[in-house]
Amino acid sequence: MNMEREDVKETALAVSKAILNGRWNELDELLDDQFTYTGDGFVFTKDEYIGFMQDMKAAFSDLKMEFPHVVVDGDTASVRFISTAVNTGKFMGAPANRKNLVVNGIFIRKVSNGKVMQEWQTTDLLGIMKQIGFGALFGYSLFVGLFNVNQPRPVRKR
Repeated sequence: MNMEREDVKETALAVSKAILNGRWNELDELLDDQFTYTGDGFVFTKDEYIGFMQDMKAAFSDLKMEFPHVVVDGDTASVRFISTAVNTGKFMGAPANRKNLVVNGIFIRKVSNGKVMQEWQTTDLLGIMKQIGFGALFGYSLFVGLFNVNQPRPVRKR
């Protein structure tokens, strides 16, 4: 892999590593000010994304990630990830269940001038529902969807 491709790969993975280690200032530096996230039904600004990741990190202990496949094409890195964690805190309105979870997904990050400009992500939500109890998450999703309940936007903690 040439140096430019290696830089795209390293920058894309550095975002996940900053999240895993709770290094929020480093994450801030890795994301462009105009950064946008689109994934699993959400669209976030940079600060909302950081707030969402802070909430996730607080809700899941012993969070680890593996990156078994990374493909770089020009200024984008496509990454398949496998996350493991224990749900020990409230997340997105759902209570902690103390279950060990394995989460599979893919994200694509666009990199320019050493910063991530955009991220698109998809997660195996059915796999998560099977692990935490289909009924609980399905009921929550149905309630939110049918009654058009607006989730509060994530807020970045300083």
